[in-house]
Amino acid sequence: MPALRRTNRSRHDFRLKIALAVALVAAADFLFFGHGPGSTLGLFAMLMMAVLVVTVPAVLRKRRSVIALLAATAFALALIDQPGFLAFVLFGIAVTLSRLLVRRRFDNAAIWAGRLALQGLIGPFTPLIDLIRLARLGRGGARSRLVTIASAAILPLLGGAFFLALFAEANPVIADALGRVQLPDLGWLIVHGISWCFILAAVWPVLRPHPLVTRDLDIAPVEPLPMLSLSVLTLTLSLLTFNAVFALQNGLDILFLWSGAPLPGDITLADYAHRSAYTLIATALLAGVFVLVALRPGSTAARSGLVRRLVILWTAQNILLVASSILRTMDYVDAYGMTQLRLAALAWMGLVAVGLFLICWRLMFGLSARWLINANALAAALVLAVSSVVDYRATVAHWNVRHADIAGGSSFTDLCYLNQLDASALVPLIDLERRVENPKLRAQVRWLRDTALVRVIDRQNNWHSWTWRNQRRLRRALEMLGNPAIVSRPSALNRNCDGTIFRPPQPTAPAASAESEATGSALPPPVSDERPLTQGSAQ
Repeated sequence: MPALRRTNRSRHDFRLKIALAVALVAAADFLFFGHGPGSTLGLFAMLMMAVLVVTVPAVLRKRRSVIALLAATAFALALIDQPGFLAFVLFGIAVTLSRLLVRRRFDNAAIWAGRLALQGLIGPFTPLIDLIRLARLGRGGARSRLVTIASAAILPLLGGAFFLALFAEANPVIADALGRVQLPDLGWLIVHGISWCFILAAVWPVLRPHPLVTRDLDIAPVEPLPMLSLSVLTLTLSLLTFNAVFALQNGLDILFLWSGAPLPGDITLADYAHRSAYTLIATALLAGVFVLVALRPGSTAARSGLVRRLVILWTAQNILLVASSILRTMDYVDAYGMTQLRLAALAWMGLVAVGLFLICWRLMFGLSARWLINANALAAALVLAVSSVVDYRATVAHWNVRHADIAGGSSFTDLCYLNQLDASALVPLIDLERRVENPKLRAQVRWLRDTALVRVIDRQNNWHSWTWRNQRRLRRALEMLGNPAIVSRPSALNRNCDGTIFRPPQPTAPAASAESEATGSALPPPVSDERPLTQGSAQ
């Protein structure tokens, strides 16, 4: 009897997962098909977590699963505020971890990274795998019942359709009713079917992960990198040499880059500061790898006081090298402006500095390789979590506007790049328009501002693409503009990406039109598509 109860409960749980997975697919089709994602993406994430809790109640009984579920909730709230690829990926990782941690404890971040990668590879095929399993299990009674039902329904269906077709020929009322029935377009069905398959391939693996993902890998704890067999003397001489070379580079950086001392010869500060900062970061990473492969905690070399002091000094010099790379990047930003890539590079440099510090800390206190992996994974996860919430595009736009040379003319900043930042640049563009005094430049900025404002209003007037962050941004922008009742849609004709008017080269006039040119006739002005745009619910 207990085995029968478990079987019946398993079947009930499986059917419940199927029903709720179909409901999620239908909800995703209603929320996203044919529309760009808005806060609806966060709403779908919340629905997915609710389905997980209902179908797998064990996620609320395991503390480790609850922690991952809370992290998934935080990322879902970030998606409600503003949908983003990073927040979406982190939500997927967190909700998957919440499900997998029901079966396995979290021990090693490297092993769990492999589990997540395996889930990503196998997951999309789990619906097909479970369908094949059902087909194999249904070869007995279930399959025979299905065949019996199908055979019993064939004659009524075919016979009813045949007589209905005859009555349609004899009765115009039936013929008219059948003529009003419109079958769905085949292309529409194909596109929707593909969309449903993609959604099911993303949802089903979370509800029913493949057993291979959480299988015991039986991996013995090993060092992350192979160890070098170096004597204490060799390590001491190597560290003395490395410290001396790094001291030369850091000393020059302190003298010229940090203190601003005059450079020798024809070398300018721009030449010195704008040399590749990424090369210095690569040097620091190589230094960290050397410490990992050459010094094992608890080894004879690691117990040497001189070696430990030299490693600490070298790590400090590497961190200073990273700080100099950050300063180089900031000097480059001051000269050429901030971009999302440069901002991400600064965050990466900070992570490198943290990683170097953690390597030194591990050596000093004899910590395990698993501790080092988990600590670095935690640091990276924190940076990614913050990045999923912060609007880096708006940060970049505010930076460029705040540091713009207003008196420098039209080349003071990259207006095309601000245009690419879309809604995130709306409030900075309004601030920039207030500060610009050049009439021509102000007209460019005004056109960019109007374009961004109309884009935001259009999105907010559509509930599919509505977002909480854009609503706050729009309210702030309208307050700065005096809350206008009507917003005019700017003309996009003959405009470059920076708002300047594009004047195409005039075609060569034929000889027959020479007389008209002599009389002073001009080409007709371009047609404008300016028209008022009512804010509607966006205000």
